[in-house]
Amino acid sequence: MASIFSQIVEGKLPAYKVAETNDYLAFLDIRPLTRGHTLAIPKKEVDYIIDLDEAGYVGLWLFAREVARAIHAAVPCERVAFAVVGLEVPHAHIHLVPIRSMADLNFQNPRIELTPEEFEATARAIREKLQEFHPQKIVS
Repeated sequence: MASIFSQIVEGKLPAYKVAETNDYLAFLDIRPLTRGHTLAIPKKEVDYIIDLDEAGYVGLWLFAREVARAIHAAVPCERVAFAVVGLEVPHAHIHLVPIRSMADLNFQNPRIELTPEEFEATARAIREKLQEFHPQKIVS
């Protein structure tokens, strides 16, 4: 059975998309640690990030870096933290979490709740910043 992320890639499930290329997709985490918490994934379903082939692994990190730059410009934060945990969904992914302190990156923290309008406004702000940097990575 396809992972929930593969279902998002296939358009079977909705997502607040912020960036997309032929090989990668970034969308807001619907259970975010902080506003702007984004997931960067390869479109190809691979369970464990270290099982990606070299080109896919490097490409995912380069894609995530560009998305993180846009998040940093769009969301008030000190840094955008990168985390690879991989236990919750069997599909390689990188968490991009805007943080103000180390405590913001604790995955045991209660998740924040946002309205659909807040999610969309955040996704739009990130897309707009990304468009300034890399118009080819924008989704509508």
